[in-house]
Amino acid sequence: MLDDLESEVQDAVQWYWETLSGQAESQRESEDSTRGRRAEVLGGKQMDGFAGLIEDLLVEAGVPRGSVYHDYHATLPGFFRHEKEWDTAVVHESELLAVVEYKSQASSFGNNLNNRAEEAIGSFTDLIEAYEDGAFAPSPQPFIGYLMLMADNEESRNVPQVREVNFEVDDEFEHATYVDRMELLCQRMVRQRVVSEAAFMLSDKERGLDGKYWEPNEELRFKRFCRSLISHVQGHIDI
Repeated sequence: MLDDLESEVQDAVQWYWETLSGQAESQRESEDSTRGRRAEVLGGKQMDGFAGLIEDLLVEAGVPRGSVYHDYHATLPGFFRHEKEWDTAVVHESELLAVVEYKSQASSFGNNLNNRAEEAIGSFTDLIEAYEDGAFAPSPQPFIGYLMLMADNEESRNVPQVREVNFEVDDEFEHATYVDRMELLCQRMVRQRVVSEAAFMLSDKERGLDGKYWEPNEELRFKRFCRSLISHVQGHIDI
């Protein structure tokens, strides 16, 4: 599947926009729709096309399907809080091997982008602390992945005003669009080792309904994300 990853991602992107626009039901019922079959198994949420794709990639790499969990079944203990329901967790032979979160943002960027940052940094920091405290022993350090699909439109390309009430903000946030800010979040989480890998994709509704997307940052490409995830998991299972 890695050799044909482009078309697989296009299916997941198309499912996302179909779900947002209320066109997903016809795809759910179509025998020829990979995105519909995957999302139906997982519940049909907007980012379930990506969750299903990640599961299929892991299974193709030798991971038993029964070791890939989603949503409620991917609930894990934390350190600063008692538990969290993750989007995907790979638990094989009582060892936590990977955790992946899938996020999207198509509107209300000013209200929600900071919330996305706080949610990601807090959740991943909590997971790392839980691992270091031995909550998942004897697990190896798990792969932590973050995938963001963001709408590329006039609103997301706005340059919001920064508020420097008491101190100056980081220079990279000056004149940065909402797209730039999210890209910085993903890149910095990788470079600061908050996550193992992050994938950052852009799409718009018109072209996204045909599966079109683009990746502005080479460090945050989805194929790199997938290769790293598969390599990590394969290193800890008997194939």
